[in-house]
Amino acid sequence: MTFNHPHILSLADFTPDDYNAVLQTAASFSDVLSRPTKKAKKLPTLQGRVVTNLFFEPSTRTRSSFELAAKRLSADTLNFAPGSSSLSKGETILDTAKTYLAMGTDIMVIRHKEAGVPQAIAAELDRLNTHVGVLNAGDGQHEHPSQALLDLFTLCFLLDPQSPRLELLSGKKIAIVGDIVHSRVARSNLWSLTATDCEVHLAAPPTLLPQFFAQYTSGQFQERPGKVFVHWSVEPALQDADFVMTLRLQKERMTQHLLPSAREYHHRFGITRDRLELCKPGVKVLHPGPVNRGVEISSDLMDDPQFSLISQQVSSGVSVRMALLYLMGGGK
Repeated sequence: MTFNHPHILSLADFTPDDYNAVLQTAASFSDVLSRPTKKAKKLPTLQGRVVTNLFFEPSTRTRSSFELAAKRLSADTLNFAPGSSSLSKGETILDTAKTYLAMGTDIMVIRHKEAGVPQAIAAELDRLNTHVGVLNAGDGQHEHPSQALLDLFTLCFLLDPQSPRLELLSGKKIAIVGDIVHSRVARSNLWSLTATDCEVHLAAPPTLLPQFFAQYTSGQFQERPGKVFVHWSVEPALQDADFVMTLRLQKERMTQHLLPSAREYHHRFGITRDRLELCKPGVKVLHPGPVNRGVEISSDLMDDPQFSLISQQVSSGVSVRMALLYLMGGGK
């Protein structure tokens, strides 16, 4: 099993073998995390390495799971807080990264509200020949690779806990519903899900799934095994779907009034028990979080383990991020 990505900035260049390497490695770590004793949950694979979390944007799940993943692998962790940093004194982002580089950082996990910041830091580190890896933890409206990989792992692990692998999604129909135009998660999910021959159906109001996005998807993914379909109503996307991924309304990124109200959105696109009757029996629902209860998904459905995989996504996040740090860090 090989993995030749010194940085993980996008899933656009991931191959099926790359996905399976992550899935299989995450499965082994998931087994470790399920052990009953706390001592057995910690591995010495990255002992002596330093993982720095450079989060220039608020985060709960992603930041916490990366920190826990690094600690489970026995790495030392450094956490950056922009509010108490030298950025307020005029320091540039690149100089901040170089400061942590001078402290012996081996892997930088970077999240920023502007697209391209992780790529810019990775390019500078490569120019300096540092051999330090950069992992994109979400940049603007570009991508969120680790979230898409944990979503992929959640689905494949559900289908075969002993051997989660990409081809398990072959022939499946997956609906992605919500604020797609602002979603870096959706963009990364499109890369991962179209790596095998499943159908991905996007559904949102035209203001959150404009025509240019439909043209973008048809152009970007036309040569891939999976197929992408765009809908401006939710019912055709849900019809006979095996899985439904809901996305948060990202009001902080909306510069215009794109929706009449949250209530109207829920009435037209909210995922409820009644709407799930359109899907296949046994359909499962995912959400990357945080969730606006009663808006993207009904509160009772979110908490129902018969349908919801949301808590499994959070658990999968630690295993998958352990796998990414391990594969990037050359752990033993």
